[in-house]
Amino acid sequence: MKKTLLLAAAVLCGSMYSAAQIVVDGDTLQLQEIEVLATRASSNTPVAFTNVSKKQLESVNLGKDIPLLLSFTPGVLFTSDAGAGVGYTSMRVRGTDATRINITMNDIPMNDAESHTIYWVNTPDLTSSLRDIQVQRGAGTSTNGSGAFGGSVNMRSQEFSIVPYSEISGSYGSFNTNKETVKFGTGLMGNHWSLEGRLSHISSDGYRDRATSSLFSYFAQVAYSNEKTLLRFISFGGKEDTYHAWDGISRSKLESDRKYNPNGEIKHDDVVTGFYKDQKDIYKQFHYQLLFDHKFNYRWKLSAALHYTDGYGYYQEYKNLRTLKEYALTPFEYNSEMVKKSNLVRKKIVDNGFGGALFSLHYTSSRLASVFGASINTYGNDHFGQVIWIENYMGTLDPDHEYYRNKGKKTDFNIYWKNNYTIWEGLSAYLDLQFRHINYKIEGNNDKWDWTASPEHLQVLDINENFNFFNPKAGLNWQIDRKNRVYASFAVAQKEPTRNNYTDGLFLEHPRAEKLYDWEAGYDFKSSRFSAGINLYYMKYKDQLVLNGKLNEIGELMAENVPDSYRCGIELMAGAQLTSWLRWDLNATFSRNIIKNYVGYVSDYDDNWNEMWTQTAIEKGNTTIAFSPKAIVNSVLAFNYKGFEAQLMSQYVSRQYLDNFESMEDSLDPYFISNLGLAYSFALPHVKKISAGITIYNLFNNKYENNGYSQTAAVYTGGDKSTAPTLVSDPRFYPMAGTNVLAHLTLLF
Repeated sequence: MKKTLLLAAAVLCGSMYSAAQIVVDGDTLQLQEIEVLATRASSNTPVAFTNVSKKQLESVNLGKDIPLLLSFTPGVLFTSDAGAGVGYTSMRVRGTDATRINITMNDIPMNDAESHTIYWVNTPDLTSSLRDIQVQRGAGTSTNGSGAFGGSVNMRSQEFSIVPYSEISGSYGSFNTNKETVKFGTGLMGNHWSLEGRLSHISSDGYRDRATSSLFSYFAQVAYSNEKTLLRFISFGGKEDTYHAWDGISRSKLESDRKYNPNGEIKHDDVVTGFYKDQKDIYKQFHYQLLFDHKFNYRWKLSAALHYTDGYGYYQEYKNLRTLKEYALTPFEYNSEMVKKSNLVRKKIVDNGFGGALFSLHYTSSRLASVFGASINTYGNDHFGQVIWIENYMGTLDPDHEYYRNKGKKTDFNIYWKNNYTIWEGLSAYLDLQFRHINYKIEGNNDKWDWTASPEHLQVLDINENFNFFNPKAGLNWQIDRKNRVYASFAVAQKEPTRNNYTDGLFLEHPRAEKLYDWEAGYDFKSSRFSAGINLYYMKYKDQLVLNGKLNEIGELMAENVPDSYRCGIELMAGAQLTSWLRWDLNATFSRNIIKNYVGYVSDYDDNWNEMWTQTAIEKGNTTIAFSPKAIVNSVLAFNYKGFEAQLMSQYVSRQYLDNFESMEDSLDPYFISNLGLAYSFALPHVKKISAGITIYNLFNNKYENNGYSQTAAVYTGGDKSTAPTLVSDPRFYPMAGTNVLAHLTLLF
């Protein structure tokens, strides 16, 4: 019913992208003048951003996820649980995690409304259907969806071809990684209509043991266009089936068996006797977007959209020695003994829907460019869990025995007004005002057992929170001449807590919203052969939510608001067209990321490693924020001559700490990696283009890890807490693959 109402309303409301005319460039419809994305920065917007073109994306799009493809842009890092860039991957911008990076597709929010992150594994091979990507760093411009606390990623779907085409591409390489993609386009039919589609399959055995991925996806769009109007219906999505690689391994295991994957371990008497074959995450997600753009005249343009995302999936896992009453199960007798703990298989399911509407009205004159926009989105997600098997169980186990259920509901309303006014030739002022209202509810029982309650029971969720945020942004941009530009800006961004901040926090104390004050200033130089830029930033946070080792009532790690923290740094960019066939691009980020007057917590154990269920507070003072390297340096050397292309991409990342105590033991070692891509393109009769090549990842076979987590504890001799504890570290790491390759072939007809 939701989808029917949405599509009916979409026909009435539409979604518009305005243009003076449709311009033919090569074989594609150039819709940039029609399609104005309200959340994008332009050349006179005083924020730090990088545009990644379709050609740049195509050169690296062999089946790896978008975080890896963007990892050579300034300040961006990627992680991969499976170690090979396929499956569960994520990205950080300026040290901030995925929950603080705003992601949009055609201005429509892509972040999960509850977790605030995006699971790229749910939309595999989306890159094959993109026109380009803009990465904004810092608070950026006002956007739809969750707040940008480190950056935003703005994607646009592909352009339409005016001539029919078909394309077949594939790649195959290490770890049985393969990608097959089929694309087609009808070209312009009847001077107005276009239809395009894509089907993709990606699979990989993964670098780590059993870290397999099997991914299917599609993209389809139909459009009607004339000189003033563009109407599009787009649908994309897919299904992912991945084996868990969610847990890291110890430092000693890195030396003895880097590929080891502890997920799915079956244990008896604390000895691993096998692995559960269905330790999997399976999820389906389908996106629907109706976009309609119209140009009233040379001054006024309107863009509007309606969207709906349907998601359903689950993950299944083998759990060793779980307490039965936590799963609403009765202890049972086996071999004349009462069994209160047993091995079991549990299944956690989500069933969600996310829909909404947005519009932006654009006005342009000789001195003023103004955008007024708004969006409203609603989200609902049913969370529930089942026990599907218990070892040696002698009682009655109902099929799909349910042990918890709760529902999350969220409404997000956003209104903004952006203005860029030319004060005099070359000098412009930018003003961006946004108001955002959020209502978030969670009702039901969580999957966590409250041992502190009397009587004991599952954690009760009864959350009904409202947030009202006013986020102003302002700046100046001075285009000194054709080659030189300087800019400066100040922005305020605010962000509500994520679902996990509530469910993993203290039961009776809710987290507070976070606030960011972002100062940016920069200089750009551009000529026909050389470009350079520098950007300075200072990001001051109030009540930033960080994992500080503190436990909630049932002994789980929780994030806590820290009153005062900041990130400051310098971003350097340079590019040189050394010859007509050789280009070299460099960028570097040097930063300082600090929590002021930090107090962290570690769990207490006696010298026999018996947990004492208490914690020790450690006053660290000023300390480096976890996962925030002081230096990231990227180099891209590109060779292009008569159809032959070569690209050497290198990255250096300095030390990253796994927690906020700045312990060398709990840190990721600095690493340097290089990827080499080689390709050759040519044409044959009846084939517009044939491209074949090979990419070698981690060219120099460096052993490195780019993600992990700490497990620091305080150990007391004899359990005597009157003595000073010994801090013991036991971190976990996610190893990345050594040298690996992918060969690829593309035929365009």
